[in-house]
This record gives sequence, structure tokens and C-alpha cells, in this order.
Amino acid sequence: MYGIVYTKPCDESSGVHCVTPYLAKKPRLQLSIYTSLKATGDGNPNLILNIEDFDIHSKFERKVNVSIPKKTRNNGTLYTYVFVHQAGVSPWHDNKEVHLVAQLTSYMVLKPQEVNLISGEDPTQQSEPHRKTTNVPDRPVAHWRSRLTFNIMADDFSFDGESLPGDVHRYMKILQYGKKVQYLPILFVDLLSNRVKDLMVINSSTTELPLTVSYDTISLGKLRFWIHMQDAVYSLQQFGFTEKDADEIKGIFVDTNLYFLALTFVVAAFHLLFDFLAFKNDISFWKKKKEHGWHVQQSSALEMFQYHCHLPLPVG
Repeated sequence: MYGIVYTKPCDESSGVHCVTPYLAKKPRLQLSIYTSLKATGDGNPNLILNIEDFDIHSKFERKVNVSIPKKTRNNGTLYTYVFVHQAGVSPWHDNKEVHLVAQLTSYMVLKPQEVNLISGEDPTQQSEPHRKTTNVPDRPVAHWRSRLTFNIMADDFSFDGESLPGDVHRYMKILQYGKKVQYLPILFVDLLSNRVKDLMVINSSTTELPLTVSYDTISLGKLRFWIHMQDAVYSLQQFGFTEKDADEIKGIFVDTNLYFLALTFVVAAFHLLFDFLAFKNDISFWKKKKEHGWHVQQSSALEMFQYHCHLPLPVG
């Protein structure tokens, strides 16, 4: 656990090849968020949010209305592109841009809604013969993820070029100027914040849906921890966990304070250690008792043999 959240900084005075942050130069940045029908970016991207003077140290939350294409309304998929690039330069032609692609749609089977056809009472209070369920499709239906949360690692941290952490390395874009190596802003889309309660069903008549865009900085330690937790949830979904099953696991990390969660891990680790020591002590106790019993049996057998053979008992 300590190795996940702690990263040894690079000591430039020791002559080690260091990778320094591009943000240390305090460049002017711009934020651009698009939607697209394809994950490759060639699906007619549509700009939904643009912040020309983007300050990475200022958190914000904005609500925007997103137009839903016809293909998405017909149970299709919609993606979002989050760009952080140089101010005044198009993100599609900027060699210093960083971007991530995330899916704005999810697929779930609709839960049948019970309808009371006899009275206006609460359907949950009626007996089974008086209930009737509406016809709903038994195939997954497109749902809208109404929240988009992303972060930027704003720590002024220099990495050791020969031992870059593998979890962070795949989020890094590195530029080299002669012997100087810099990494561009590390952008991270928080998929753990996508909860089932925020999903909205996309109907064929839906032309526009709201999207809440949230941004905040993130420390390097929390970023590495969040990457591992996000990968763990993704792996469970690949093994067959549904969106609702994964949502319960997400709640453990999202709804719980990170420090309290770390304290829980520490207490559980100590509890496991004490159980192991107690078990080890029990084994040692019974092992010694067994050896002691064996010596007592040997001594009693020797005394009986000497008594029947009329041999003198040994002194002491």
C-alpha cells in the first residue's frame, strides 16, 4: 500500500536523468471538451465546453446541455474528448495537448415498473395477484452518464526517468528538448464518480440532456491509488460484474473519506497480524505440551520396568 501512494522524487543534484513538469513554466492553458460518435475522434466532434483561460488550480463545476445524436438515441454510444492545450491553439493541431476519451453512455437492463391496475394505492403494498408489470425490453438500454469528473495532477514533482511508475506512465505525455525532458499535464478522468443514481435513460425522443462537468486538482499519491482502484473495478466488470455490482464497490471509495479508508486498511492489517501471532503462539504452546507429555510417559514406563525387575531406581 505504501509503495502505491508514495513515489520517490528525482534528485537533480545527483546527476540522475529527471523528468520535470511542463507546468513549472506556468504556461497559458485552455480547456476544450467535445462529444463524438466515435472513440477515434473522426465522428464529427461537437464542442460543448470551452474555457480559454484555464487555471489548473481553480476547481469548478458547470452544467451544460448536450445535443444527443440520432444514432445515440437509437441505443448508440456517445464519447467525450477532454483536451488541455495551449491557449489560442486548436487542440487538434497542438503538439503539446493532452487529452482523454471517456464514454458518456452506459448500458443497463431496465427494471420493470409495477403498475396497480385496480386502485391508486402504493403498488408495493398490494398482493402479487393484483400487480402487473409494464413491458420493458430485456436487452441493455443506453443510459446517459450525467456527470463528468476529471482531474489534473498539479504537484511540482520530478520523476526519475529510469524508474517511472507504470500506473502513472500510461497517463504521461513526454517531450524532449535536447537533454531536457518534460512531461505535459497529467490528465485523469475519474470513472469511479460515475454512479448508477446519476444515470438517465436515453429515449428515442430525447434530443438534449444535461451534463455536470466537475474539475479539481489531485495529488500524485491519490492519483496512483485512484488508478489502481479504477483498474480493479474495470477488471471485475470484465469478469461479469454488472453496472449495479460495480456501483456498490465504487461507493466504498467514493462515499468514504480517503483517510478513514486508509485507517480501516491499517487496522485490518494489524488485526490480521495479531491473529497470526496468536495462532503461532498456540502452536508453540501445544507443541511444548506434547513434548513434555512424551517425557512424562517415558519416565513412568522406566519406573515401572525397574520396579518389576527389582532394579534400583536412579537417584535424582
